[in-house]
Amino acid sequence: MYKVLLADDERLDLEGMRTFIPWNELSMEVVAGVMNGFDACKVLDAEKIDILVTDVRMPNMSGLELARHALEKWKDIKIIFVSGYQDFSYVKQALSLNAVNYVLKPMDDQELVDSLIKVREDLDHERLRQDAYWQMVPIVKNEYLLQLLEGPCSDKTIDILNQEYELNRFRWPGCIAVLEIDDRSWRQADESGAEKDEMEQVVSICTQLGVEHICKMNKARVALLIQHASSSAVLESVVERVNGVHSFTITVGVGELCHSLPNLTSSYRQAVEALDLKMFHGKGKIIGYGEVRPAEMEDVKNLDERLEALFAAMSNYELVRIHDELDGLFQVAKSLKSKFTLRNYALFILMKLDQYLQRTNENVFQLLGMELDHYDVLMQFETINDIHLWLRRRVYEISETLQSNKHKKNWKLVKQMVDYMKERTKDNITLRDLAEQFSLSPNYLGLIFKEETGKNFSEYFIQLRMEKSCELLKTTNLKIYEIADQVGYRHLPYFSRQFKETYGMTPLEFRRA
Repeated sequence: MYKVLLADDERLDLEGMRTFIPWNELSMEVVAGVMNGFDACKVLDAEKIDILVTDVRMPNMSGLELARHALEKWKDIKIIFVSGYQDFSYVKQALSLNAVNYVLKPMDDQELVDSLIKVREDLDHERLRQDAYWQMVPIVKNEYLLQLLEGPCSDKTIDILNQEYELNRFRWPGCIAVLEIDDRSWRQADESGAEKDEMEQVVSICTQLGVEHICKMNKARVALLIQHASSSAVLESVVERVNGVHSFTITVGVGELCHSLPNLTSSYRQAVEALDLKMFHGKGKIIGYGEVRPAEMEDVKNLDERLEALFAAMSNYELVRIHDELDGLFQVAKSLKSKFTLRNYALFILMKLDQYLQRTNENVFQLLGMELDHYDVLMQFETINDIHLWLRRRVYEISETLQSNKHKKNWKLVKQMVDYMKERTKDNITLRDLAEQFSLSPNYLGLIFKEETGKNFSEYFIQLRMEKSCELLKTTNLKIYEIADQVGYRHLPYFSRQFKETYGMTPLEFRRA
């Protein structure tokens, strides 16, 4: 219900408005009806008023003066003037105050009702726009934080984070902590949608504990910006709540302290490096970058490089190189003394392989023919050579399957992407949104999109919007600004410029032609 304040020094007119206007049907509530401007000001100061209906001429304080006070107090208030004076100077002043209408006495109830309906429609539209804005705030903030953490980050991004999202109020020093849901790749296939619920639960716990700046990195990881004074207590509480209550666990990597926004990129990378040592330290723990031994970090860096080299060889179906890279990986394994650590190492390679295959929209368990509830297959092997031979055979099989599937799937995938984009020309979708929708990495998705269409994502999306606008110009009577809105352009000049760059003429010229 919208709140209405009535002000008129004529009691009969005031009571008439209160009685004969169907306020409930209009979704409005008359908060008060007063006979002078001073009493009206008291009501305005006491509570938020959406609509002010006031006589122009009242003793001591005119309706025009009251309207100015109302706009100073509530800048979005809607004002309707009623008056027995058809003086142009009054009308002119009313218009200067953005009045919705100027209704003459003796008043026609229907004219006032029509004015109130228009006000309600305007307020409904503004409310929807505000709701959409507040829904977008966390999404846009997340995007800016991603730019900051993953780098490179522009000065403009830092300014926006400081001013619009109030990171300038953050009390330094602080650090980045990266939280990862454990074993997600093992469980996701038989828990449809579970990973989204798990991530929401983690974010909810962090919010309850007072963490203000949270950035979702992907389906399994979320980064937190935490003040030094509370970092240990907050992270211990998060891990304790998740690991103690929920059906999944999280492991946390923590970067070193820094004293400004630009330095958070370094703290984030350190947190990721610390998290990579989960293989050695175990799951469900907090691993600080400062606790990591240099030798361990070097092993992990070399391991990641070797794995990436292996995955590149698999992607290109280079069998000799696959053989050599696997040999290198298992040379590292021979230095591990514990049978438990060795098997963890092999499981770690499988999990990394799964992450790689997800980038290509494949599933390691399907390609390996493994049952998800029997992934302890590695425990049956007695020697490191058994594991090595088994994995080599499987990797060869996967590489061959990838090679045969690659050319079949790319065009089908791109067609699905284009269909998705055509349905959403009105939305400001990004390559990252598309990657989330199709569960692929943005870089990989952008690469195959360019290979199959000859254009990058943004160029192709602009082309689809322009084609849709041409269709609307030819087949509808929508105004140019309405068509611009239909294809996702909020600023008409930008739409017109883009259209002219594409077709060599303005939208109006195109329609006339």
